[in-house]
Amino acid sequence: MAAGCVFHRTLVRSQSRPESRAESRPGPGPNQAPVVCREQLIVLDVERYTRDQSSALCFPQNVFHGPDFYDVTLFDGDCVLRVSLDPSLNRLVEKHSLCRGSVIKSATFKTSLALQLPECTTAQDTDPAPHTDPAPHTDSFSLVSLELCGLHRDLDPGPWSWFGSGPGPANAGVLPLRAKRSVFLSLWNNSDPHGNSWRQATPTDEEEEESDEEEQEGLVPSVSVAELRLRFSSFPVGTSQKLLIVRILRKSTLTYYGRPEKNCACPFKAVLEVCDGSGSVCVVLWNSVCLDWYLRLTPGDIISLRRFRIKPLYQGQGPDDIEISVNSRNPTSQIRKLPESSVSPEYLPPDSAYSFCSSAELRHRPHGDVCDVIGLVTFSGRSERLRSKDSQGAELFLEYRWLQLEDGSCSQPIAVKLFATSQPKVHRQLLPMSVVVCTQLKLVRTLDQTQFYLTNTSYTQVYCTGSGHHSRMSYRKLNPVKCFLKWLRTQDDGQVLSRALIGGFFVFPSPPVTMETFMKSRRVAPSVLQGAELRRELDQLCYRERRSFCFQATVSTVTHCRRGQEDQCLSWSLTPPTPYATPLSSPLTGSSPRPNQSPHSVRSPSSCLSSPVNQLRPRPLDHTPSRSVKRKLFQAQSPNKRSPFAALRPEPSHNSVALFEASLEFLQESDDPEDDSASSSYITTCPSLSPIAVETLPVRFDPARKEEMAVAVTMGANVDAAARDFQFAFEDYYSVRLQVLSGLSLDVLFLPDSAPAPLRHSNSWADILSHGAFSPHGPPPSPADLIATATQLSNQRLLCVLEACHLGGDATELVLIRAFVLS
Repeated sequence: MAAGCVFHRTLVRSQSRPESRAESRPGPGPNQAPVVCREQLIVLDVERYTRDQSSALCFPQNVFHGPDFYDVTLFDGDCVLRVSLDPSLNRLVEKHSLCRGSVIKSATFKTSLALQLPECTTAQDTDPAPHTDPAPHTDSFSLVSLELCGLHRDLDPGPWSWFGSGPGPANAGVLPLRAKRSVFLSLWNNSDPHGNSWRQATPTDEEEEESDEEEQEGLVPSVSVAELRLRFSSFPVGTSQKLLIVRILRKSTLTYYGRPEKNCACPFKAVLEVCDGSGSVCVVLWNSVCLDWYLRLTPGDIISLRRFRIKPLYQGQGPDDIEISVNSRNPTSQIRKLPESSVSPEYLPPDSAYSFCSSAELRHRPHGDVCDVIGLVTFSGRSERLRSKDSQGAELFLEYRWLQLEDGSCSQPIAVKLFATSQPKVHRQLLPMSVVVCTQLKLVRTLDQTQFYLTNTSYTQVYCTGSGHHSRMSYRKLNPVKCFLKWLRTQDDGQVLSRALIGGFFVFPSPPVTMETFMKSRRVAPSVLQGAELRRELDQLCYRERRSFCFQATVSTVTHCRRGQEDQCLSWSLTPPTPYATPLSSPLTGSSPRPNQSPHSVRSPSSCLSSPVNQLRPRPLDHTPSRSVKRKLFQAQSPNKRSPFAALRPEPSHNSVALFEASLEFLQESDDPEDDSASSSYITTCPSLSPIAVETLPVRFDPARKEEMAVAVTMGANVDAAARDFQFAFEDYYSVRLQVLSGLSLDVLFLPDSAPAPLRHSNSWADILSHGAFSPHGPPPSPADLIATATQLSNQRLLCVLEACHLGGDATELVLIRAFVLS
């Protein structure tokens, strides 16, 4: 260990050196006092897992507000230290404020009980079993407070050694510190495999030898699916030792069933629909079998099974509905991947069946129909998330992105709302100019049957150019695929590139253009929020979470902007600006911390300092922060560092409190429309606006920069200044200041150039807002004409439909997609 190691100087020498820079000295045992490290540290990684029954021993004084724990890997310049994040600071990760590459200082560490040591290897006994007493305590730390002071973009991968241990790579065999789990979860969803514990497709030498032995034997199954079903009708539960040979027809997305009240090291399962010549059956992979085999199995593969259990099919309808349970113990199942040549031809399982449907045929398919599609990607949206609940009522996030595919059968592209399919590497390759095959998609129609899109089922799989799938999949021989490839060869690269887009704000299906139709189109009646309710809902958004809101408001300001020329805006306002008044910020909330910004201080209750629990909630209007509070959860940001989204609060004072400063709106007195109408004014200049976010405007796809563009639209991306050199599909946008009924004022983006309106209209403000776009017939009105006619909005009460998406840190994108005039 280097003599200048910050961790050694702070965490070890502080026990014996009174001149240490720590504010307090740690004592022996897990309850020693906190230690403060003043030096800057770099976050190398942030890993997520769910707590279990024993996790309460590690944080006995905490009230848990969610199931997730986070382990953070820190680098001091010499060695690496893994610590757990105090649960009260989870919000920093959920909002993507604390992420890989973050630079922190004034980090307060507290010794905590470690349930698993960093040097442990990955556990393989992953079935549910009662836990024994916690592992013996060693020096393991929790991070209970910190200050964010920037982002370090050029991370050196090492190799580095663990602090307090011998030499070795810093990422070898790590396990969760505060729960007895054997795997980490993806930060943004529960479906994607994450970490080094998941075995890839390359088998070991021992498995290759076993496979060669089986191939030499000339494999013949000793039992069929029909025989298993017949035997189960006589003996409802049993174990089969016989050899079953089947072909995988479908493969489900991974399901994570971990719960805080249950102890299971690897709570995953996956379902394979398989068949032989006698019938089909479901095979369920449990726990560590998923780690060993999920990534190695593909629909179309032939596998052999031995030593498996036969159980009633979950939610089965008949007495002969069965499933095959493959587990790592009781009994230890055997599974092998076989080449077709090793199976006798008379016992070879039938090939997978596909049901390809073209875009022209989809127009006549009913709602809920399941089909396969092939197409050329012309639009690849950014990754976003929806808040949902699983079958047991536990809250989770579903990650998705929009795709548009062309197949030449009609002018309308195929819209696909693609959720995670446990294929993260394939999803990163879903870029324009790629040929994509999506299987087992479900057709979703709007209530009026005029629009439709495709979305996932449990068995959806994606195959993309560059992943090596197309050449070995049996669908390549089918006529629909051959017809598509024949059309693809006639396409000109330049013409396809001219309409190829990536990222940006996207909404589909298009909302109706009248208020009555809009209300009827919702499967669940939309609730019209008051100002305080809207503020609370926006404060609760997590990173890349997308939500829709309805509320009533009036318009007080309309501003036209052009990307890169935010200092030359045209603006109309009900009230003329005064040089001494503090103006509202532009339609931006503030960006993620940057290296040149003031540090943000964050503390947890366990640090024996002020608790952030109350600071996470908006302060009441009459609240005045105490001047005796020296550190805030977040300090105010200067206006010129804000990102291009919706600003929901006035300029903060230096005494403003933490996350209240990051809240997305503020309350103020409603303006009297009668008084304001008399002072309506048209102005040609306004305070300079910050540039609109790279994530908001769609970008024209450039194959030479596809790696940069792919990063910009994925989850967890830190978009740097270089991304602003992208060629955007359009650069004009409008900022509209809305006075929400009950006192909330907020600035939102309006993007009439983002998509053509579905119907012709007069291009008046009422029509543009209700259609969300300019009329498709004829040129759009000039910005100067629109600003000049914005007086049409005076004293008009509107029903507004808002799309909100959290973009990380303090930035929340608010886009007005519809506004209907109320009579």
